[in-house]
Amino acid sequence: MIVETSGLTKRYGSHTALDGVDLAVTQGSVFGLVGPNGAGKTTLLGILSGLRRPTAGDVHITVPRRRMALLPDTPQFDPWLTGAEVVGLARTLVAPRVPRQRIDEVLSDAGLAEAANRRVGGYSRGMLQRLGLAATVIGEPDLLLLDEPASALDPAGRREVLDLIAHLRGQATVILSSHILGDVQEVCDAVGVMRAGRLIFQGALADLLVGRAVPAYRVHLRAPVEPAADALRAEDWVTSVGVTGADSLRVGVRALAEAELRLPGALAAAGARVISLAPLAPDLEDVYLELTA
Repeated sequence: MIVETSGLTKRYGSHTALDGVDLAVTQGSVFGLVGPNGAGKTTLLGILSGLRRPTAGDVHITVPRRRMALLPDTPQFDPWLTGAEVVGLARTLVAPRVPRQRIDEVLSDAGLAEAANRRVGGYSRGMLQRLGLAATVIGEPDLLLLDEPASALDPAGRREVLDLIAHLRGQATVILSSHILGDVQEVCDAVGVMRAGRLIFQGALADLLVGRAVPAYRVHLRAPVEPAADALRAEDWVTSVGVTGADSLRVGVRALAEAELRLPGALAAAGARVISLAPLAPDLEDVYLELTA
């Protein structure tokens, strides 16, 4: 393990921000921290980076502090510097042996090649977010701590950042916090779910998804769908029916195997004209809502 904590606790007066967190992160992985606002994600990253001290508990990190880098959720830079100067300064401070051409490379990877010589006082928040990531990776750290790295980005900017993070897998260890669950599911191979300062799940993303979300089917029908929905709600093996569009239903079922046998017949008996039906694979959002409800 590259990062381990034991009984990690942080209190601010009477408020407990972290409550006995035992975290374990494998070297070379991309580990996602998810949880509602106030769950303790930023506090945990702050302690791992050394910017905050725990009230109790232990932290063990196998790489030296100089080989770590932290990207805060709202990075800020001197407005008179250009993007290239910001990344160049970061290189000079943390990794002067890195070739200077890496400045242009990381700016290009972050989607800022055309803005490299513009003063950052004119950057949008999303551009500042990407510039922060470029300044973070220029030193080629072994451990990156990223606090909401894609929170302010448009879809194109998010794609560039996610691609950059995915490219780091195996080259460095990444711990990122995010409320964008689709991003976590896309780039992370392990996940920790936090609630009220506690780590209520950690492990491989596949282990989290398998067997936790309620089994369901996506059913596409010729409109109208309401008669079929009413008929399915009367079935004892159906746990829920939601109308998700003019021609679609989400049908929660007691078990997928049972639905395979009974769903086609129930739809036929209701006179539904079926376009398609397929089981829904659980996603991180489904499981997250179950765990944090």
